Amino acid sequence: MKFLILKTKLIYLITTSDWSYDQRLQRISESLQNAGYAIVPISRLKHKKQILSPNHRTISPLFERTLLFYLEYNIRLFYILLINQWDIVYSVDADSLLAASLAKWLKRKQLIFDAHEYFEESPEIVNKPFVKWVWESICKFGIPKANLCLTVSQSLADTLGKKYNVNFLTIRNLPLQKESGGVYAPFEKKIIWYQGVLNVGRGLEQMIAAMVRLTDFELHMAGEGDLSNDLRKLVDELGLSSRVKFLGWKHPDHLHQLASEACIGINLLDGFSGNYYHSLANKTFDYIQAGLPGIHMDFPEYRNLKKQYGAIQLIPELSEESIIAAIKQMIDPVYYTQLKQECFAAAKILIWEEEEKWLLEGLKKV
Repeated sequence: MKFLILKTKLIYLITTSDWSYDQRLQRISESLQNAGYAIVPISRLKHKKQILSPNHRTISPLFERTLLFYLEYNIRLFYILLINQWDIVYSVDADSLLAASLAKWLKRKQLIFDAHEYFEESPEIVNKPFVKWVWESICKFGIPKANLCLTVSQSLADTLGKKYNVNFLTIRNLPLQKESGGVYAPFEKKIIWYQGVLNVGRGLEQMIAAMVRLTDFELHMAGEGDLSNDLRKLVDELGLSSRVKFLGWKHPDHLHQLASEACIGINLLDGFSGNYYHSLANKTFDYIQAGLPGIHMDFPEYRNLKKQYGAIQLIPELSEESIIAAIKQMIDPVYYTQLKQECFAAAKILIWEEEEKWLLEGLKKV
């Protein structure tokens, strides 16, 4: 989709995430460039093998964790924004917002804030009062200064909008349309599939424990995270090494192929975190695009998705029993075939090619 831009606007797109694996940012950057904007991404240097565009800038911080990392990163971001010319700074999540909002205020430019998650309610923060207060203070300072606020789900848009008295536009994490193989016989390979970070609150411990009784299945997990070592130890303790595979990080195109070969996807979340409760994970739509029926929590966004498209299985709570019960229900051939057909139908609709128009319409108002 092309928009006529009378003067090319230069956008600095800033984030702390690993650009190589952030599909949302890659899609947004490409859409903005196709629409005529000039984009300069700035991201964290996670590894030297990253394949980046010539104008992409990276920051290699001295500190790897804690508030010292975020303080250093924002100071360096602020310096870059201060000494360079740009028209719009596009800040991804609260961890880049302080530098962006200060630079916007000092240079009298424009700011877009994109909340990929409910950052100040994430599991790593929600039980740390001081850390939570710091991030909420940054959000209260920065979000009202934004000319456009975006987020990933309507329930999160409503929650953040009410909290910070700002209107949020919902831009979902939809994938680019890919070819699918059509409906085929269920359980050709009995693989339960997970893609994403291996972090707290993702239900991975419960899923691994459930594998003790799901003797006909394998569990394949693509990704790494804070729990990587602990989960590997748990697998060894339960004697599941032959049926639980850790695949590490995979390229997005490879993820689609692997997901297409599995029979059930999982997106298990702990409801104690407001971040997870209001989430609408990109893996949800990646599973649908791969024709992969997934197990999701009975949270607002997934409930709405189930009501509108089918294609997914909901569980009422995060527990081994709920996971096993859902899988037993899904392996009924008639029901599984129905879920597959619903996935293929939804995959034609839930695509970035349709979603990007709302992003570009929003930017026209900035």
